[in-house]
Amino acid sequence: MTAERDRPARCLAFAVPGDIDTVTGGYLYDRRLGDALAGSGHEVRYLRLGDSFPHPSGADMADALAQLQALPPDCPALVDGLAYGALDPDGLSRLSAPIVALVHHPLALEPGLDPDQARRMAARETENLALARHIVVTSPHIAGLLREHYGVAAWRISIAQPGFTPPAPASGSDPAQRATPPLILSVGLQARRKGHDTLLHALSQITDLDWRAEIVGRAHEPDTARALHDLREDLNLTGRVTIAGEVDQAVLDALYRRASLFALASRYEGYGIVFGEAMGHGLPIVSTRVGAVPGTVPPEAGHLVPPDDPAAMAGAIRRLMTDTVLRDNVATGAKRAAADLPDWHATARVVADALFGRIASGAAS
Repeated sequence: MTAERDRPARCLAFAVPGDIDTVTGGYLYDRRLGDALAGSGHEVRYLRLGDSFPHPSGADMADALAQLQALPPDCPALVDGLAYGALDPDGLSRLSAPIVALVHHPLALEPGLDPDQARRMAARETENLALARHIVVTSPHIAGLLREHYGVAAWRISIAQPGFTPPAPASGSDPAQRATPPLILSVGLQARRKGHDTLLHALSQITDLDWRAEIVGRAHEPDTARALHDLREDLNLTGRVTIAGEVDQAVLDALYRRASLFALASRYEGYGIVFGEAMGHGLPIVSTRVGAVPGTVPPEAGHLVPPDDPAAMAGAIRRLMTDTVLRDNVATGAKRAAADLPDWHATARVVADALFGRIASGAAS
């Protein structure tokens, strides 16, 4: 760490669509990565791209390329994949600054896309990834997707798993902070991919138990958000389940401290930064065996069930809610798993190597 701080500051641009202070996993990753890069002595220049990505308006496309074209050749740019995969390939090929793509999840593999739209997005994303000087991904799972579906050579990919910041000493394990009745916490965008509808159906099967639940996350898909509120009412859960929307980090940290269990019924996760936060707060996890979740949540930290299976999710929650010995053991396993997670400085070192090291020159390892 000292050696890194002794190096001269090196310029890098970090291009992110929309507001980097948005409280979602991808934006949290970008913000904390940027802070860690700056803390390592790099001069981080943020480029705010239009918020219409990954389906950019003509104005947002032109503005994004103009900002990237203005960079000097000695200032590499890290471009968030939400924008990178949608950029015009011709414009991208004309840039003089080295471009490194940061892929949280391939755009064309988002569940629920129209097949024709997915094919078009995949074709453009494949072309753009071939133009990248290097590619950074957030999990081994995403690296595998790029190799399998996009033909990206393994040597062109670096894995920079999200870092983990341990909660304050009093946060993770004090039973006195836990809510009564027990609080089941779910954190994720109100989007179909997060499976909150499956969670609501699961909760409707355990109403004989004493609990309440809170779903936290921005209404990313308005139709999905409306459907969740309607479903909560149809299942007679209005008095027990709060759909909180987006909250700031201080409120979210307080919810982690008060919760007894974390549940997320995702249909897909490229990594899931919230799992690290939940494990750090000593929360047993109930989630699904999809995407990167099995590689993120070890068996001792929680129970994983098939996606779109409310009965299986209800059964896993019931076991952890009714068996206090089991719940305590899994909570201990979650804390132990969190202790093995990398910190953000380790994440930043991987990204800095992609931007400035030998692999960014295009040489194979």
